[in-house]
Amino acid sequence: MTLDDLRVFVAVCRAGNLSAVARDLGCTQSAVSQHVKRLERETGVALLERQPRGVVPTQAGRVLADAASEGISALDLAVRRLRSLATGESGQVRVATGPTTVRHFMSDAVVSFRRRCPEVSLEFRTVSSGRDGFDALADGTLDLAWITLRPPVRGIEQRAVMELPWTLAVHRDDPLAGRTRVDAADLRGLRVIRLPPNSASAAHLEDACLAAGVRLDQDTSVADWGTALLLAELGVGRAVVPAIPGVREPGDGTVRMIPLPALRPLPVGWAVRRWDALSPAARAFADTVVEHRCAG
Repeated sequence: MTLDDLRVFVAVCRAGNLSAVARDLGCTQSAVSQHVKRLERETGVALLERQPRGVVPTQAGRVLADAASEGISALDLAVRRLRSLATGESGQVRVATGPTTVRHFMSDAVVSFRRRCPEVSLEFRTVSSGRDGFDALADGTLDLAWITLRPPVRGIEQRAVMELPWTLAVHRDDPLAGRTRVDAADLRGLRVIRLPPNSASAAHLEDACLAAGVRLDQDTSVADWGTALLLAELGVGRAVVPAIPGVREPGDGTVRMIPLPALRPLPVGWAVRRWDALSPAARAFADTVVEHRCAG
């Protein structure tokens, strides 16, 4: 078996589709299939199971995919370090972010890091979900991902940096706008804007409400926290959103953001493949963000 065989096999397991991997690699589906067949001949077991909409790894395939993914990630890191030694470059930090991450969680840290390490290249890539960020970490294309923490994920290490209290955002004319806080009992029967479906923040909010003994009625669905806040400002709905750093109520007081102390705060922080395998530059950037967030 070759390293290319393993790379292609890991890609197939993640995509669940031979033709999709062939398109990404610019080759034929037959060529992708040959990589998998070579691995099956070498191991003596079936590694993929065909299904109506693609393929999934067998039990043996999952064992090989997990080991190969970890090994490839370590090799890619070693190669990047060797290239830095050979060229004298000081490194690159590749960070997965969401639409609001850099502005609200990292802006001051980016300025500080740039002053400390002007020779290090920073690359920010927007990902649509935490799952996409985890995939990018696993295949070695990114070093760090800023995420809403979720249950343990195999092959990924998560570290909480801060907790965001929940707030109820309402228009200034809303009957609740004059409140200084909203208790759990006040949420019963309250219709609110739905957070991004299948997101970690939505799942955490649901769990926090259940722990507080309430269940939210949700209607309008949005793709991000910012849109939910905007709709509340426009007076077309109420939104339960985290108290994001740097987000303030408009100067004209159009929207009110009322604390919800009864709900367990939302934990956010870093995800990496392995902390002990981070490059010095990536670790320095992660630590800089933590320093500024803790200071804030």
